[in-house]
Amino acid sequence: MDLTSSSGGGDPRQIEETKPLLGGDVPAPEGTKMGAVPCRRALLLCNGMRYKLLQEGDIQVCVIRHPRTFLSKILTSKFLRRWEPHHLTLADNSLASATPTGYMENSVSYSAIEDVQLLSWENAPKYCLQLTIPGGTVLLQAANSYLRDQWFHSLQWKKKIYKYKKVLSNPSRWEVVLKEIRTLVDMALTSPLQDDSINQAPLEIVSKLLSENTNLTTQEHENIIVAIAPLLENNHPPPDLCEFFCKHCRERPRSMVVIEVFTPVVQRILKHNMDFGKCPRLRLFTQEYILALNELNAGMEVVKKFIQSMHGPTGHCPHPRVLPNLVAVCLAAIYSCYEEFINSRDNSPSLKEIRNGCQQPCDRKPTLPLRLLHPSPDLVSQEATLSEARLKSVVVASSEIHVEVEPASTAKPALTASAGDDNEPNLIDCLMVSPACSTMSIELGPQADRTLGCYVEILKLLSDYDDWRPSLASLLQPIPFPKEALAHEKFTKELKYVIQRFAEDPRQEVHILMGSCYKTKKFLLSLAENKLGPCMLLALRGNQTMVEILCLMLEYNIIDNNDTQLQIISTLESTGVGKRMYEQLCDRQRELKELQRKGGPTRLTLPSKSTDADLARLLSSGSFGNLENLSLAFTNVTSACAEHLIKLPSLKQLNLWSTQFGDAGLRLLSEHLTMLQVLNLCETPVTDAGLLALSSMKSLCSLNMNSTKLSADTYEDLKAKLPNLKEVDVRYTEAW
Repeated sequence: MDLTSSSGGGDPRQIEETKPLLGGDVPAPEGTKMGAVPCRRALLLCNGMRYKLLQEGDIQVCVIRHPRTFLSKILTSKFLRRWEPHHLTLADNSLASATPTGYMENSVSYSAIEDVQLLSWENAPKYCLQLTIPGGTVLLQAANSYLRDQWFHSLQWKKKIYKYKKVLSNPSRWEVVLKEIRTLVDMALTSPLQDDSINQAPLEIVSKLLSENTNLTTQEHENIIVAIAPLLENNHPPPDLCEFFCKHCRERPRSMVVIEVFTPVVQRILKHNMDFGKCPRLRLFTQEYILALNELNAGMEVVKKFIQSMHGPTGHCPHPRVLPNLVAVCLAAIYSCYEEFINSRDNSPSLKEIRNGCQQPCDRKPTLPLRLLHPSPDLVSQEATLSEARLKSVVVASSEIHVEVEPASTAKPALTASAGDDNEPNLIDCLMVSPACSTMSIELGPQADRTLGCYVEILKLLSDYDDWRPSLASLLQPIPFPKEALAHEKFTKELKYVIQRFAEDPRQEVHILMGSCYKTKKFLLSLAENKLGPCMLLALRGNQTMVEILCLMLEYNIIDNNDTQLQIISTLESTGVGKRMYEQLCDRQRELKELQRKGGPTRLTLPSKSTDADLARLLSSGSFGNLENLSLAFTNVTSACAEHLIKLPSLKQLNLWSTQFGDAGLRLLSEHLTMLQVLNLCETPVTDAGLLALSSMKSLCSLNMNSTKLSADTYEDLKAKLPNLKEVDVRYTEAW
């Protein structure tokens, strides 16, 4: 029989061998009649053809049951048995049909497939694959030669990957395992299939192997890393493999594997559009790699050369993602240095949660770090002369901490984001600082100290590149560091260099006066949407910049809700500077006075971190006779504010969630606010002594006592004495 190509005369594939299909017959001499000899095998020599890995598809199926000795005669018969159309799925361990009937009633396991061959012969269907199984043959007929070859390579790949998963799941001798890994890598590199999973599947197999065998020697570690290195050139390592790489960087930072194998991997991570929120272990691996470079003899010089290699030799870095990714790695590393202090705070995520991407933003109160501001009268000493005030061009300030920078230039610097950038600067993010920071003594361990020094130095290196400086200023403008870092003298001292580089840069993208920045309507819209609460709290405490921002929000009609507008007006009238600016605004816009004459707001929410004094100042600034809904959730108010709350005659709903409001305040409320309908005491320190007093509030229909010190007896007493009570939450109490 003369073997013909399945794709016609134009097919570039060649026939490599002419031995019988199963090795049981001899080749026929020339001139033998067609159909008298067995069909012969056609092997492909791939000449640049690429295929996508098939996961499923439609194909014709024919199954022939036979003893091996008769296979050749059956295949060379002129007419085969009937063909069945099937939609086949190439699963991880078998070939199965979407309609398990007929020939494909049972799936075909890859372990049962002895061989996969391409077939082509005259007077029979073309574009066929032969799957040799015990006691029979499965024939697959495709619509064309390309589709047939795609099925062929996909089946081969699935079969081999299934085999390697089984072989490497129970390793015995590691020299054999290493050989199998090398063969697996070579198979992936030479496969004509073009799909992400072709390179990822071997990496995942090796990753699982390493995670299940933690007792390997260092040399075995390095041998495996070197074996899989070719796959890492164009692929990100999976999470478990990243953990393995991190461990190697920590234990053997001076190993040549770190330089020779990990360097191109990290470079690829930094150059690509990487979402570290979804892939936190890639960020951690990059962090550990840089720390390993810092452990070399040359130390920071090696790190500096690495940063230079990422930037490139020209004046403009050709990779736009390098800088944001490097900054993300630096911020995560600096955060890790203060992990002990951060975890000691209430409601703070652990570093493990952050690394694993487990933190839910809605479950935690946002931390509000410090902010850069130009000097204002309430932050700079009254004794300072005008010239001295000009020298103090950048101040990291709060009521507890002042960090000043004195640039060499005489320009008026103030750090903000680019005016045209979509990410408007957030003035308020970093102004709120816990009073504990002022007395905090920050002492880092040796390893944390080295880590901090390394990554602060990297920030300084990044600020030295002219093309990176505008974007770096935009990324660091909110000062996204933990409060503990900004209370640490060593950190703030080193950070001064970065701020000074921004201050000395003459470009507007890096250096815009704060006074013009916060007056943009786009920026005010961003503040009103995300940071209105902190703005009002600072204005309530007399911050002139915040007072001006609130006035601008009213003037530009940023706020649509009348209750919110009335709350802003009350905030402005609570201080002298606010009252003066608001009067000037009213002179320009008479409709604001009309709004105020209609009565106070019906709803009011105090910003988090507000205190009893803030509440008293606000409630004394105007009329709140119409106030029905007041939320003090997550503020710092105590029972002392009860004397102000009882002066709200229309109050029906009060939210005290996660405050320090106690029994004394509860007893006072029960005597005066008898019309209260909804009360939230979740996570407050109230006990039975105060909760029993609620029995006089007959109008209560919703009461939340979740996570309080409520006893079962008190709960039963309240249910008996509060007939209108319909919604009660007693979870995490004795009554639960």
